[in-house]
Amino acid sequence: MPIANNTEESVAGKLANLKRLAYFAAVVETGSFTAAADRLGITKAVVSQQVARLEREFHTTLLTRTTRKVAPTDAGRIFYQRCASILKEAGDAFHELGEVASEPSGTLRLTAPLDYGITAVVPAITEFTRRYPQCKVDAVFSDQSLDLMSGQVELAIRVGWLSELNVQTRQIGTFRQLLVAAPSLSRQVVQLEQPQYISELPFVANTALRDPCNWSFSRGELEPQHVTVHPVISLDATLGVREAVRQGAGLSVLPDFAVADDLKSGTLIQVLPKWGLPSGGIHAVFPTARFRPAKVRAFVDLIQERISLSA
Repeated sequence: MPIANNTEESVAGKLANLKRLAYFAAVVETGSFTAAADRLGITKAVVSQQVARLEREFHTTLLTRTTRKVAPTDAGRIFYQRCASILKEAGDAFHELGEVASEPSGTLRLTAPLDYGITAVVPAITEFTRRYPQCKVDAVFSDQSLDLMSGQVELAIRVGWLSELNVQTRQIGTFRQLLVAAPSLSRQVVQLEQPQYISELPFVANTALRDPCNWSFSRGELEPQHVTVHPVISLDATLGVREAVRQGAGLSVLPDFAVADDLKSGTLIQVLPKWGLPSGGIHAVFPTARFRPAKVRAFVDLIQERISLSA
């Protein structure tokens, strides 16, 4: 029994000290015992007594008090830095626990490329809002990447090769790049056996890509073939490129998710199907932070689940 009592007294003492840290930090941050008491929702006398007790216990003056101002001493400034860190850790711990336990809710703000957004993200959003009725979604679809550090979005779905710094990422899928053309060009492309001859045919370039005119084809153990194309049309949107190819303007390289239905229906045909192009990744990208809201985690899990099922 004595041991248990000692343990209880020790825990109670530590909790009391944590409260005093919060009282002291509030005084430093507000510059006033009165303002600190208002922030904490307690009386000024309690704040003053607890800070004074902290000073007595450690035989150190932490604050200088005048009729006009309360300011930390040198020892108080050093102590405040440690207090702020401890209180932030405690706040983060409670926040994380609350997020783990809570159902996704609120408005999820996300961005994705226009083509992938329409073909894959919109269906995921629809299922997400059906699965989590407490959630709303505000999405921006654009081939121009929004700055995640601006605070405008909580999540970005990126398709391709990542170049952003100071972000956190999670790969949720992959895609293949396919050389395609309209059936009206079949007579010109069906006899192609080597990628090198592509440069002699009309090509539609996607200028949203970093290098839309140079392509590397591979096939088993054969030496890769590098081809430079000379576009007759250059467009800055994947859906625009797809439509130009559908209309017979020329060949182009498009991601599999953008042309899957067209290949199935025969609206487009795959050119040089035995030759492959580099595959890319589909990533969920987040601003740097220690914790993710439940709505963000739930949406990323859902879209990854959908990608896995469709693979």
